[in-house]
Amino acid sequence: MFLGTYEPRLDAKGRLILPAKFRDQLADGLVMTRGQERCLYVFPAAEFEQMYNELRRAPLSSKASRDYIRVMLSGASNDTPDKQGRIVIPQNLRAYAGLDRELAVIGAGARVEIWNATAWSDYLSAQEEIFSETGDEVVPGLF
Repeated sequence: MFLGTYEPRLDAKGRLILPAKFRDQLADGLVMTRGQERCLYVFPAAEFEQMYNELRRAPLSSKASRDYIRVMLSGASNDTPDKQGRIVIPQNLRAYAGLDRELAVIGAGARVEIWNATAWSDYLSAQEEIFSETGDEVVPGLF
């Protein structure tokens, strides 16, 4: 499980050094793709395969399903971290997420999310108030 928030920097070649706590789970390969809210999703390769198998079950007759699958898969890129734990973020994904040098890399359970640091800060500021007021209507029985 991926947890926590880290603030690494993107180097001039578009490489990111993965947080040390995430490296073992991504060492066998990963898939990076467009995420929602203009971030990037990074899945362990096996987790992405499971997610893809779920996506395949969506009916071809559903335009919303086709659109979602096209956007998610057309932006996907696979990679394996090097010995220093670095991965290359392709230019098209950097542009999609508005990534520059300052990043926020967060653990989101089964995936990692990569955000522009300012976009993450803005998002988190807006969501923290909502989070503090959220009742059991989001996850019934959680608390």
